[in-house]
Order: sequence, then C-alpha cells, then structure tokens
Amino acid sequence: MKEKEYLTKEKFDEFTKELAVLKGTRRKEIAESLEYAKSLGDLAENAEYHEARDAQATIEDRIAKLEELLKNAQIVSSNTGDTVNVGSSVTVEKDGKKFAYSIVGSEESDVATNKISMKSPF
Repeated sequence: MKEKEYLTKEKFDEFTKELAVLKGTRRKEIAESLEYAKSLGDLAENAEYHEARDAQATIEDRIAKLEELLKNAQIVSSNTGDTVNVGSSVTVEKDGKKFAYSIVGSEESDVATNKISMKSPF
C-alpha cells in the first residue's frame, strides 16, 4: 500500500483543480498541436511534432502523479497541543529571534512560506 500523503484542504483543492485543467484543456491543446504537427509532413525531422510529443508525455506524467497523490491524500487541519505533527504551527527561537513554521506534508513544503515537510530533519 502506498504511503499516505498529508495535504491541507486548500492544497488538495489546488491539486484537484490542476488535474481538471490538465485532463481537460491541456490534453485538448496538446492533441490539437499533435494533429497540426502531423499535418506538416515528415515526422522524423518534424520539430513541432517532437515538441508536442514531449509536452504530451510531461502532461500525462503530471496527471498520473496527481491522480496517485489525490488517491492517497489525507486531509489535515490545524493541529494544537503538546505534540508536533502535520498541521502543527511551531515557533522556534534562535539567537533572540523567533521563527514560525507550519508542519506540512512533503508535497506542500515551501521554505519561502515557512512550510516545512514533516519528513525534513529539524
């Protein structure tokens, strides 16, 4: 069984929207690009065709990753108490300065916004 991926409701919704766009609009755009590139002739030396195929592969990989991620997602909310866990907010003091961090799942970590993965050594 695949390991659970912890996500906030906001991030889960963001990934769900991204998946819908990829499966709808983006797939259609890539299909149209492929059809146009095929109409240009010789596929062996057709840069537009190869570029469209690469874009298609990238999108299909992202779709597969998002589907797996959302299937294994566990929604977390703010966590309070004496134990630090996913959803917890922590404040660390170093040299008289305080730093606030949120503990999140690995897919949501972003050091620039003080979101630290639960898997990060701290």
